[in-house]
Amino acid sequence: METRPAGAYRIVLASASPRRHQLLRDAGFEFEVRVKPVPETYPPGLPALEVPEFLARLKADAFAGELAADELLITADTAVCLRGKILGKPAGRQEAIDMLSALSGNRHVVVTGVCLTTIDRRTSFSARTSVLFRRLRPDEITRYVDACKPFDKAGAYGIQEWIGYTGITRIEGSFYNVMGLPLQKLYRALERWPQRE
Repeated sequence: METRPAGAYRIVLASASPRRHQLLRDAGFEFEVRVKPVPETYPPGLPALEVPEFLARLKADAFAGELAADELLITADTAVCLRGKILGKPAGRQEAIDMLSALSGNRHVVVTGVCLTTIDRRTSFSARTSVLFRRLRPDEITRYVDACKPFDKAGAYGIQEWIGYTGITRIEGSFYNVMGLPLQKLYRALERWPQRE
C-alpha cells in the first residue's frame, strides 16, 4: 500500500539509515534514496536540543538547485541529549561503552530534526522523546556492544534491539522518533503540504 499525503510529489529520502528506510517503507511510502556527504557541524553556542533540526536543514542545503519540480526531499538528523550534551555515534567500542554507562540509570532526550524541501517551499520541525534506562550492569553493556556493534547509532544504542527491550523502563513521546524518524509528525506535515498545481 502506497501512501501519498503529499499529493503528486515523488519523495526523495536523503538518508543512508536502514532504520529510516524501513520506517518510511513500513508506513506505506514509495521513495528514492539519494545521499550526499554533509559535514555535521553547527554553531558552538547552539543548544543541544536545536542541533538536529539545524543539521536537517543543512543536509537539505546540499541539494540546492538539484530537485525536480515534482520532487519532495526529506532530510533528518537524530541526536541523543544527556544533561545538555549531545551523544553522537560512537567512534569505537570503548566510546560506545562509555556512552551507555552514562545513560545507565538516567533519563535522556532523543531529538530528531526533519526538513521537507521542494523547489519552492521548505519547512522543518523536530520531535522530542524522553527515554529512561534502568541501571545497566557493566557486563550487560559490554555484551550488547560486542554483539550488536551499535557504532552507527546516536547514543550507542537501538531501542529496537536487546538493550532497548530489556533496559528501557519508560519512554514519553514517539517510539519511532527514537528509531530515527517521528512518523506521525512527518505524516501530518506531508498531509498539510500544498498540492502541486
